[in-house]
Amino acid sequence: MSVQTAPRRHVTIHELKRMKEAAEPIAVVTAYDATAARLVAAAGIDVVLVGDSVGMAVQGHDSTLPVTIDQMIYHSAAVRRGLARAGGHPHLVADMPFGSYQASPDEAVKCAMRLVAEGGAESVKLEGGQDFVGVIQRIVRAGVPVMGHIGLTPQSVHKMGGYVVQGRDTDKAQQLLRDARALQSAGCYAVVLEGIPTELARIISGQLSVPTIGIGAGLHCDGQVLVLTDLLGMDDGFVPKFVKRFADLGQAITGAVGTYVSEVKARSFPDDAHSYHSSAVRLVPVADEQEERHDEAAAFGAPV
Repeated sequence: MSVQTAPRRHVTIHELKRMKEAAEPIAVVTAYDATAARLVAAAGIDVVLVGDSVGMAVQGHDSTLPVTIDQMIYHSAAVRRGLARAGGHPHLVADMPFGSYQASPDEAVKCAMRLVAEGGAESVKLEGGQDFVGVIQRIVRAGVPVMGHIGLTPQSVHKMGGYVVQGRDTDKAQQLLRDARALQSAGCYAVVLEGIPTELARIISGQLSVPTIGIGAGLHCDGQVLVLTDLLGMDDGFVPKFVKRFADLGQAITGAVGTYVSEVKARSFPDDAHSYHSSAVRLVPVADEQEERHDEAAAFGAPV
């Protein structure tokens, strides 16, 4: 496994733009806690996304919809602390969850600012195309960079009728291209393309001056993003076509815990090497212990 060891400068939105211009692929992964953040940073990741996928990957929901802004702030702050321990080089972007930006631009700005001020995020990501141009412009004017997200947008799962590939016919493909251009014009520094044909992703990436980050959008995006638990093989459930498992930690974790259970049951753990000792500790002699128990029985009466 290749691990980033050379010192790296901090990845900013300007560095991401430079990477696109230099045709240098951008590696993005999700993280939801300090430990995961520290590990992915050590691996040389460019961008860490605190995704509302936390609802499915961590909280056990069947969609991202129940995730709240307070929960996103909590997880973003934890990831920020983990990145700080690792040197803090990756760019940190946090998702704006369902309900945090759809109601009004004012509410959207407040939530975005909370993710930055309280959650330590450097930018926010929100789903939607042309309909959210005004919201994006307001957030950007407030000083918070915005990453767009079009195609398969999980917060609109009910509207789309499920997690289905978007943009397969001409009309919908044209609309996604218009959405991408609108997001760039509104001030987005990057755009996530999720669940769209690779041919369409190639066209969109070629027409935008800002980076495109693909997930289920093929090879021609400027970068790729995966959910950490997916790429580590920690979920034995449904695996989308676009997910590649780079490890099988699910079985490794189950095996390790199973061995722990067996050793506890067999009293082989903890052994002497995993126990503390002190010659200064005086143990109560067995004879005195028996005498003390006898005195207690006399005082309180014999057991029933």
